[in-house]
Amino acid sequence: MSNTPIHPLDVIIRKRDGHELTKAEIAHLVHTVVLNGEAKLNPATAPTVATDKITDAQIAAFLMAVFWRGLSREELAHLTTAMRFSGEVFDTKSLNSFTVDKHSTGGVGDKSSLLIAPTLAAAGIEGTPSISVPMISGRSLGHTGGTLDKLETIPGFNTQLTLTRMMEVLHECHAVLVGQTPKLVPADRMLYAMRDHTGTVESPFLITASIMSKKLAEDLQGLVLDVKVGSGAFMPSYEQSKFLAELMVSTGEHSGTKTVAVLTTMDEPLGRFSGNWVEVWECVDIMQGKRHAMSADLIELSNVLSGWMLFLAGKSDSPEAGAKLADDLLASGAAYKAWLKLVAAHGGDASVFEDPAAFHKPKATQVLKAKRSGYLAGMDCKEIGWAVQRLGAGRAKPGDPVGAHAGIESHAKLGTKVEEGQPLFTLFAEEASLLAEPLRMMEETIVIADEPPTVQPLIREIVKQ
Repeated sequence: MSNTPIHPLDVIIRKRDGHELTKAEIAHLVHTVVLNGEAKLNPATAPTVATDKITDAQIAAFLMAVFWRGLSREELAHLTTAMRFSGEVFDTKSLNSFTVDKHSTGGVGDKSSLLIAPTLAAAGIEGTPSISVPMISGRSLGHTGGTLDKLETIPGFNTQLTLTRMMEVLHECHAVLVGQTPKLVPADRMLYAMRDHTGTVESPFLITASIMSKKLAEDLQGLVLDVKVGSGAFMPSYEQSKFLAELMVSTGEHSGTKTVAVLTTMDEPLGRFSGNWVEVWECVDIMQGKRHAMSADLIELSNVLSGWMLFLAGKSDSPEAGAKLADDLLASGAAYKAWLKLVAAHGGDASVFEDPAAFHKPKATQVLKAKRSGYLAGMDCKEIGWAVQRLGAGRAKPGDPVGAHAGIESHAKLGTKVEEGQPLFTLFAEEASLLAEPLRMMEETIVIADEPPTVQPLIREIVKQ
């Protein structure tokens, strides 16, 4: 780096005025943010020139400047890299295997990670090339569910492993399912907290840097992104979802990681269940060979994403062949065997999988029935997600507790012909008092029509370089 001092205010003004920032300017600003949070810098990438202290107001000003001005692809790559190396990072060379992961932009009932990790682990155990899946996941927030909350409904399952233990589990199981450690990408944690308070969460550039810095810190060779579109998606339009996908693919490829994005429909809850334990239950059923009709879309999505991961890893000749291999691993019980090994390595009690339905103990239930005959024609999937959150399965803000047994069961999919009085959803809650508002929300958003609707395909588009 140059020995010329770089001051945060100068960087903010340059971005405010529409100038392209240099790699050095972005790196210094990110490192200053981390120092301001009193985190320990990665010595390999820490700036050689002392920087000014940065105030919260200046961080907010920088985020808003990016929100309005955007970033070039080069700037975005530099920001992601600086965030990626702002703390500890994985070093997976000792695994001697192809490291690959997936990321979803969030949805309702999206528990595909619970199927994909053991499926890829099963594929990685046999033959060459070996595959490892260092999967760092998050918690529920807003209308979307969180993989960590689902896993932690398994008695004893520990998602907060040290980097050393993560590597041990990867060597043993070919996969690991964990949360972000305090020392992993601290810049993202600090910037995200400020984004939440400054109205800049929706910036596709800041979303990309946040997601990709964490994923690339896993030292990945391949990454498959599940970018949601539709009423339950985070991005409000198809065009914005595709733009986000293009940014993430470009950023991943720039870092040397093979990256593909799959645009997938989120117009209704994915699979049979939405919640925490109930989603684990659904995945266990699938891995045990019990394929419920309401889980068909979940199985299809998981196989498509796994297929791309297997293809990137050189385990199949095409994504389609990879999807077929993934389905075979699910159907044969190989994925379930890998799942049991993975749960044990995380300290989980696998005995609950002997009868997962019996382990489901909500204190209150309510059935939402069709008010008329016709076709299930529409719903605001985001509103369904908020109803699941209000039942107690999600959180309004970080740190809120979640109910293990809260959630919903879907009894019909969009386009289904239904009769008056037919069950559409069953709601589960930890307290009877939590049922009324979610029930009303769901009743108000569900549309039953005389004619069948046009239902979008689950897989909309593949984005790659």
